[in-house]
Amino acid sequence: MNRRNFLRRLGLTASSAAAMMALEPFSALAQDNNDKPSSANPMTYRTQNRTGDRVSLLGFGMMRLPRDNQPLVNQLVDYAIAHGVNYFDTAPMYGGGLNEGITGTALSRHPREKYYIATKMSNQNSQYWPFEQAKEMYLNSFKQLRVDYIDYYLLHSVGGDGVDMLKKRFIDNGLLDFLMAEREAGRIRHLGFSYHGDVAVFDWLVDRNETYHWDFVQIQMNYLDWRHASLNKSGWKQDADAEYLYTKLDKAGIQAVIMEPLRGGGLSKLSDKHASMLTDIKPDATPAQWAFRWVGSYPNVLTTLSGMNQMEHLIENVATHSPLQPCTSAENALLEKIADGMAGMPLIPCTTCAYCMPCPYGVDIPGNFSFYNDVINNDALPDPTAADYNDRRLRFVDNYNQAIAAEARANQCIDCEACLPKCPQQIRIPNQMGRIVQLLRNR
Repeated sequence: MNRRNFLRRLGLTASSAAAMMALEPFSALAQDNNDKPSSANPMTYRTQNRTGDRVSLLGFGMMRLPRDNQPLVNQLVDYAIAHGVNYFDTAPMYGGGLNEGITGTALSRHPREKYYIATKMSNQNSQYWPFEQAKEMYLNSFKQLRVDYIDYYLLHSVGGDGVDMLKKRFIDNGLLDFLMAEREAGRIRHLGFSYHGDVAVFDWLVDRNETYHWDFVQIQMNYLDWRHASLNKSGWKQDADAEYLYTKLDKAGIQAVIMEPLRGGGLSKLSDKHASMLTDIKPDATPAQWAFRWVGSYPNVLTTLSGMNQMEHLIENVATHSPLQPCTSAENALLEKIADGMAGMPLIPCTTCAYCMPCPYGVDIPGNFSFYNDVINNDALPDPTAADYNDRRLRFVDNYNQAIAAEARANQCIDCEACLPKCPQQIRIPNQMGRIVQLLRNR
């Protein structure tokens, strides 16, 4: 069932969406009584270990919000807060530098105690390595967000280029010491980091928890990356599966904030074969609901971020978490079987975050990769040795030319590599564009 049919079945109203899900049985794993939803607000909450914050298990990732439609953003935020969502995640670099301001405008219309704000030190660019420039970014976040304290503050996207880069960004310049002092002063309530890439960086930071006292860590986790992050056949390199990351945080007593629960939307649009395996069990549940339920079943997850820029997505996700029904052992086994099947597909592990954009030569990088992955997911492009391979390839070309504008196609890529240092997934983007170009040749 797709999202629209799901919402139609719910009646397309906020109250009916929440009410119907509230009638379903609730049995959250390893949650204390404070985490259970109240009768007035059925959203599932988790308790932050150090401060006791009651954080909604569904977090609002603001990265993909429109830059030019503040009324829509206000509407989304209003609905989220009215239905128990209280964790909102942004960063200085999102939305071309506009996202913090858009987020602050929407949230400041509500009482401050109604929401927690998460933002980041986005000093990936060497321009912000010097302490004063980084401090300026930090102080500007308060201004843009219209707050005098930040609830959850992160070192943004650590892991790329190893421990040496981590030290340049945060250690050698005294920046991490400064942020820890800001936490002590109360201007930062919780301090953590978001991780992508080299697991040595993750280990280095977690192993020094007695020094830094991390309040939370943000990791990419979904049922595909749980055991297959390092086995994708696309040339992408991720040093550690989510199972390792989550388990290490759990042992260290550090709560996890989850990003990419749908793996850039890929787990919301499964192949017909894999989708039917789920509908046979729960005919009315969408693939996205399954993915969120799987993540939320892990008790050390503080909140799960979802980038919601459409009301229908927000309504469905709120319903899924109001309250959350954890996956059973049998359902976990089914999702593991689906993940094993998907791991054999030659997908490009793009999460459509668009950090790589804009391309200097106009290539729509996430658009190209999303189109390609949809084709692979639906078995529309078989092995080159198959008898009907060329017919299917020609259909691929026709559909591709309709979906992707000529100036944004893969053949516009000249391998300039400007995108490479921007990609948190460390995808060799020109190489993957070459895969698409190869399919377009010899028509």
